[in-house]
Amino acid sequence: MQNDSDVERWLDSLDPATTPARDGARMRRIAAARQNMADAEQELRDAVAEARAAGDTWSMIGIALGTTRQAAFQRFGKHVGE
Repeated sequence: MQNDSDVERWLDSLDPATTPARDGARMRRIAAARQNMADAEQELRDAVAEARAAGDTWSMIGIALGTTRQAAFQRFGKHVGE
């Protein structure tokens, strides 16, 4: 997966003489949104791990996620060492 610096290098490498004029703002917005999603996913994994460490059940976590106990465990169980 490319990171934000890859996107920035690509945008900076575009030669206006050979590339039709483009505003890089849309590409930067996409890259920022992707990073925000990755950050939010990490925050969610951390929150689930903290809830499990505090003794919350997979059923409770599933309710908070709007899913089933099984789905919550399947998605996050490996991240909390279960």
